[in-house]
Amino acid sequence: MTADFTFAPATGVGSLPGGDAREAAKTATGSFEDFPFLAELPARGPGADMIGRTAGMLVELYARVEPSGWRIGDRPGRDTKRARSWLGEDLDAIEEFTQGYEGQLKVQAVGPWTLAAALELKNGEAALGDPGACRDLAGSLAEGLRQHLAEVQRRIPGARIVLQLDEPSLIAVLRGQIKTASGYRTHRAVDRQIVEATLRDVVGVHGDGPVVVHSCAPDVPFALLRRAGAAAISFDLGLLTERDDDAIGEAVESGTRLFAGVVPGTDGPLSDPAGSVMGVRTLWRRLGLHAGLLAEAVTVTPACGLAGASPGYARKALAHCAQAARSLADNPE
Repeated sequence: MTADFTFAPATGVGSLPGGDAREAAKTATGSFEDFPFLAELPARGPGADMIGRTAGMLVELYARVEPSGWRIGDRPGRDTKRARSWLGEDLDAIEEFTQGYEGQLKVQAVGPWTLAAALELKNGEAALGDPGACRDLAGSLAEGLRQHLAEVQRRIPGARIVLQLDEPSLIAVLRGQIKTASGYRTHRAVDRQIVEATLRDVVGVHGDGPVVVHSCAPDVPFALLRRAGAAAISFDLGLLTERDDDAIGEAVESGTRLFAGVVPGTDGPLSDPAGSVMGVRTLWRRLGLHAGLLAEAVTVTPACGLAGASPGYARKALAHCAQAARSLADNPE
């Protein structure tokens, strides 16, 4: 990552409610003038969901929907075509709303380990259980991401693209908690060095561009993600415990950006913006970090994607993130 990259103070995680690409692009660009994101709309159905969308980006690997989930097949079928068509629609919409834009733009895709845990091989078992399949999948994903990033750059030439890899299943992969097809056993834990090396290869597709790894699961492996080359780590602040303090302190001191998820992802009352970032300030005091570092080190986001929210709440939540980030910058104490 280029050393001079400074992240903007607030952005979204990725998913939004509804199925209207133009409305989603308008919300994502209007909420964050300096850090919009390419919205995902899983409510449209298979192919717009997180796994299907990324499966549609794969090169020389194809997936189709089975009753049990997404399964790797031999040729592109209608599910692949649908996923690619929706992604094209989303790119058209964001291109329309970013004419002449120069600044940060975030795009999201599922990371290699969550993808390996979710995609089935022909025998119905997760690709995770086959080391060769995991390697093939990571290689195909890397090539697909390279093409996707180039396409986004072509459409929005002034964008400084930030790639986010979504890895909600990463901890379960490391701990051997992903169930086999029968549901009676689990796939064995993948060696941490293999997990790290594979992530490093996929992170590397963005060259000098920054990569964020997002996980809204507990026990995010901060040190492993840092070593794999993540410039920033995105997480649900409400799931942190004091056990995470040392790893977070080391991450901040090494220059890793924290994308702190502080605004609930589903409808509910929102506190005042200053109240939403109180947990960030508390963490800072506990770590003994300088308050002046806060705005430099933290980007404010929702706790997770907003696909399960109402459209009205989603818009309010994104606006709230921007206001909370301002509160953090104006009053770090």
